[in-house]
Amino acid sequence: MTIDHAFAQRFAEEWVAVWNARDLEGVLAHYTDDVVFVSPRVVRFLGEPSGEVRGKDALRAYWTKALALLPDLHFTLDSVRVSVDTIVIDYRNERGVAVAEALTFRDGLVCRGFGAYGPER
Repeated sequence: MTIDHAFAQRFAEEWVAVWNARDLEGVLAHYTDDVVFVSPRVVRFLGEPSGEVRGKDALRAYWTKALALLPDLHFTLDSVRVSVDTIVIDYRNERGVAVAEALTFRDGLVCRGFGAYGPER
């Protein structure tokens, strides 16, 4: 799948909207069943030293815990960048921390992603 800016922008806006609505199943609808996701928050929230979760069920469990721990979760979209099969979504979270999510697609769904965080405020 080759991604263009129009697709990436639409995806990012919808992705932020479902996160801000705390619609976990809406977020997960964008991911493959065999998704791999890596984030320092996995280490923090799950105690998994690799920072990695594998599969949609594991991702659901991780994000369920994260949403419970972050009752004020809110994202503000800053920018979207495009590669061949990957988009990078830059946003600020509810604490104003800069975050980048790189999401790789297969057949229109995210099959691999990682989150990278700026310094805490």
